[in-house]
Amino acid sequence: MFFLDNHYLFLTFFSKNNGFTAPVESLSIHAMRIIDAHAHAFRTLAGFGADGELRAIGNGKAMWATGNIADIVPEGYGDRDFTAESLLRLMDENGIEKAVLLQGGLLGFDNHYLYEVKGRYPERFQAAATLDPFCRSHERILRHLIDDLGFTVFKFEMSTGCGIMGEHPDFPLDAPFMMDIYREIAKIGGVVAFDLGSPGDGSNQPEAVRHIADSFPDMKIAVCHLMSPRKNHKEQLIKGLTVMNRENIYFDLAALHWKVRPEEYPFPTAQEFIRIALDIIGADRLMWGTDVPTTIARPGLTIQMLIDYIKDAAPADSVDRIFYSNAESLYFGGK
Repeated sequence: MFFLDNHYLFLTFFSKNNGFTAPVESLSIHAMRIIDAHAHAFRTLAGFGADGELRAIGNGKAMWATGNIADIVPEGYGDRDFTAESLLRLMDENGIEKAVLLQGGLLGFDNHYLYEVKGRYPERFQAAATLDPFCRSHERILRHLIDDLGFTVFKFEMSTGCGIMGEHPDFPLDAPFMMDIYREIAKIGGVVAFDLGSPGDGSNQPEAVRHIADSFPDMKIAVCHLMSPRKNHKEQLIKGLTVMNRENIYFDLAALHWKVRPEEYPFPTAQEFIRIALDIIGADRLMWGTDVPTTIARPGLTIQMLIDYIKDAAPADSVDRIFYSNAESLYFGGK
């Protein structure tokens, strides 16, 4: 049997003697604590973006309105859904202690489901609400999410593919109507996560993110996917990280290996980009994440590989911060 206690994994073998079970040997090994700072779960696939609606067609696949088919759920974890229970099974199989549930256009919005999940598994999940700021009732929606459902984390996927700018014209992230939303989140000491899309996209606005961070210094910001650099975006990454190098701006590393495709494990360009981030940002504001389920829906890629390539790119003394303590502090209040 296995017991995780106080950072150590205790392995105990049992034998039976005269109808009574007694421990015969104990072995203690160090176990790395892990929080997935960027994961997803859904009960109904309701994606929408630049390619129209995305709907499940079975066997873990989905079809866009254009007819393009996407791999969404890894085999064995759901036919047309990827529930919190499926995610928990994946987490337990890979030694992941907690996860942060984010939302976006690819899988669709379901604030109430994530509210229910967080209530059922408060020790395992943090959950981020989301909303479309172009809804006429967006102010009422925001108040319901904060006042009635108690959300303190909000995720805005702004990308031009599966995000808000995939279905709305480009707009400044620090436009007055957006600043009004951030102001309400800042009042509760909340966290805002941004998927900015890739450099060159209209949604990728490092200067606006810096302005938001400076305007609301008590509000923490997380930039997903290390701002989603493609393989040829080294200079843009350096510039963007330099612009957004603020104490209240964090970065998750989820799906970085996919952003630099095509590239094989151990994803040397992604590793180079991580080292660049360590040089500019440091280890105190970088967080490991998976972006499951889609990132492991394609055969041949495992959670362990997503752990190992980032762990190998980082200095040993930064591993705990990147894989656990930074996300614990940002999303779980340091508990």
